[in-house]
Amino acid sequence: MKKFVKYAGAITMLLLLALVYSACKKNGGYYDATDETAPFSGNIYEYLKSKPGVYDSLIVAVDRMGLKKTLTDSNVTLFAVTNPSFQLALRNLNTLRKQSDKDPLFLSNIDGVQLDTMISYYIIRGVKPTDSLKLQDGLNLTSVKVAYPMHAKSVKGSASGQVGAGPEVIEFSNTKKSKFIRNWSTSTTASNNIRTKNGIVHVISPDHLFGFDGFVTRLTFVPPPPNLMATVGGTFSTNRENGGGPTSGENSKKVIDGDDHTKFLCDLQGFLTMQFKLKTPEVSSVYTLTSANDGVERDPKAWTYEGSQDGVTWTELHRVTNFFFEERYQQKVFRCTNTVAYQYYRVNITELRSGGVFQLAEWTINKTK
Repeated sequence: MKKFVKYAGAITMLLLLALVYSACKKNGGYYDATDETAPFSGNIYEYLKSKPGVYDSLIVAVDRMGLKKTLTDSNVTLFAVTNPSFQLALRNLNTLRKQSDKDPLFLSNIDGVQLDTMISYYIIRGVKPTDSLKLQDGLNLTSVKVAYPMHAKSVKGSASGQVGAGPEVIEFSNTKKSKFIRNWSTSTTASNNIRTKNGIVHVISPDHLFGFDGFVTRLTFVPPPPNLMATVGGTFSTNRENGGGPTSGENSKKVIDGDDHTKFLCDLQGFLTMQFKLKTPEVSSVYTLTSANDGVERDPKAWTYEGSQDGVTWTELHRVTNFFFEERYQQKVFRCTNTVAYQYYRVNITELRSGGVFQLAEWTINKTK
């Protein structure tokens, strides 16, 4: 009997050791999340419809913008935004509108142009499973409707203190047409590689704000009236030129070329004057400045906006001090009470955020409404 107990104990111990060894071998020391979701038998649009309570807001936006056909018969990848992301964006927008005594907005009645732009961020040309996004620098993507540049990269999160030991997620970014990653707005996925008949669905994390960080600003931004530089025409001049001369890549006329991805760069040397002589006198009580791509310290911080009949005697129309752009490529609209038709307008920049190098992407003189 004693021998039997002895042998039984030994066998039990061997079994336990075998189980521990087997578990360690199977685990490999880390958790590797895999995508084992069975393919969905329908198209992407049908997949969204099959999840009531999850993608209702996305479906409303897709239907309103006429994108149902795209999600039905085109080869695309959808970064699917769930209801909480829309709810968060609308809550932020309507909180701001309430402070201004404005009625709330909903997906059914917000500006269609802005909604169309934002919804297009999430629908990408071609089928892009996680495996295609594992390049060291990720993959540049193109939206289906307006060929907007997006970016995606597959990464592994951390788990139990180990870097790269967690589940695989996708970092999905709005590049804002900038090559500098620091200017991008990035979200991560909660689920990857849901296969359908016509493409792939990656599900964006529910804490994502629909439209990235541009939803509220897009829907509260009041665009300026027509640019007199373009509609009337005239002559631009400045008291300071780029160090490379008037034909360099960042010369002074880049500030009026209508492209916010070019810029005027020069030394401030105390102050900088940008002047425009219109072909005929016009009343301007609006003007805009647009921040350039990098170097926030180069942004103008203080200036005056002035008008003149002869280019000699000037009248101050607007004064700005202690100003800061919040973003790159950001157009700011400034309004004053001018009612006089001047032929000359100028901006005198007297202070930058720091340092002595000035930059600006765009300046416009705008017609009074």
